[in-house]
Amino acid sequence: MDATIVPNVNKHYSVLLNEIISILTPQYGGTFIDCTFGQGGYTKRLLEYSNTKVIALDRDSESKKISENFQKNYNERLYFKNLKFSQLNNLKLKNENIKGIVFDLGYSTTQIKDVKKGLSFNFTGKLNMMLGLNNFSASDVINKLDSKDLEKIFKYFGEEKDSKNIVNRIIKDRKYNLINTESLVKIINLTKKRKNYKIHNATKIFQALRIFVNQEISELIYGLINATKILKKDGVLAVVTFHSIEDKIVKYFFKSLSEKKSISRYEPKIDQGSPIFQMKQKKPIVASKKELSENISSRSAKLRFVIKNTDFYNFETDILEKFKFLLEIENLGNKLWKKFSFYL
Repeated sequence: MDATIVPNVNKHYSVLLNEIISILTPQYGGTFIDCTFGQGGYTKRLLEYSNTKVIALDRDSESKKISENFQKNYNERLYFKNLKFSQLNNLKLKNENIKGIVFDLGYSTTQIKDVKKGLSFNFTGKLNMMLGLNNFSASDVINKLDSKDLEKIFKYFGEEKDSKNIVNRIIKDRKYNLINTESLVKIINLTKKRKNYKIHNATKIFQALRIFVNQEISELIYGLINATKILKKDGVLAVVTFHSIEDKIVKYFFKSLSEKKSISRYEPKIDQGSPIFQMKQKKPIVASKKELSENISSRSAKLRFVIKNTDFYNFETDILEKFKFLLEIENLGNKLWKKFSFYL
C-alpha cells in the first residue's frame, strides 16, 4: 500500500497512459470523460485524435489554469468543470454519447510538491491535505478529533498497526502545541515499534489522513455509481487505483455488476439475467518494466476496466452496504465541518 511520497522526478508522469488509450480506443472518435484531469495527461492524448471530445473534471482549482492552456489548442473539444467526480450527475450532457470514462485515483507531482497542500511528510508546515472543495483540513482532524476517532481513521484507512500508540502520543502532545507536519512525523518516528525500510514510517498515517480529509471512500463509490449511469452501451469505464482500499471497492463494484443480478428498478425488465457490465479480464493491468524504469510511482498502480452492456440508467448495487463500515468512519468528519477552520 502506497501513500504520500515525493517521487524523484521533476515532471508529472501519466500512469498506464498507453494502456488507457488502448482500452478507450479514441481513434474511433467519441466523447470521453476524464474524471481526474490533474496535469491533463490522459486528456491531451485523447484529444490528439481529431474526432474526439473530452469533458474534464477536477476538484483542484489549480487544474483549471492548465485546462485553459489546453483550450487554446483544442478549443471547443475540451470542456472543463471544477467538480469532484462524485458530482458527475451534475453535468449537463444533453445528447452526448459517452464512449469512455476514466479515473486516475493518484495525485500529481505538482500537488505533492505544493507545500500549501501539505500532502507530503518531506516538507514542514501546516497539515492541510485538502485537494479542493473540502470541508476540513488534516490539521482539524489531528487537533480536534478524539482518540477513538483518530484510531479508527489510522487503523482502517492507513492499516497502521501502531495506531493506538501514535494516537496516545498525539493526544498528549497537542495539549501543549498545535500538531503540524513536522511534529506529527516526529511523533510517528518516536512511537513506531517496527521499522519498515520499504516505506517511510509516516506513510500510512499520511495516507489515512488524506483519505479522510478528501472523503475518498464516498467520492469513489458515488463516482462509480454516477459514471455507470451516464455511460452509454458499449462504453468503457476504466479506473486506476493506488492502494488496497480503492482497489477492493473498484474490484467489488465491477465484479458485482458483471454478474447476473442487476435489475432496473424503473424501466421495463428486458432481461433480468443480463448484467450491467462485461468484464474482459479479472486481473488488473499493472505497469510494464519500461514504465517502472521511468516512473517508480507506477509500481502500485492497478488498472481495472469494464464495458457497459446496456443503456440502463437505473440499476441496483449493494456497494454502499458492502463498504458501510468505511463510510461510517468517513462520517466522523461531520463533527468537524461545522467548525471548519484553517490553522496557520
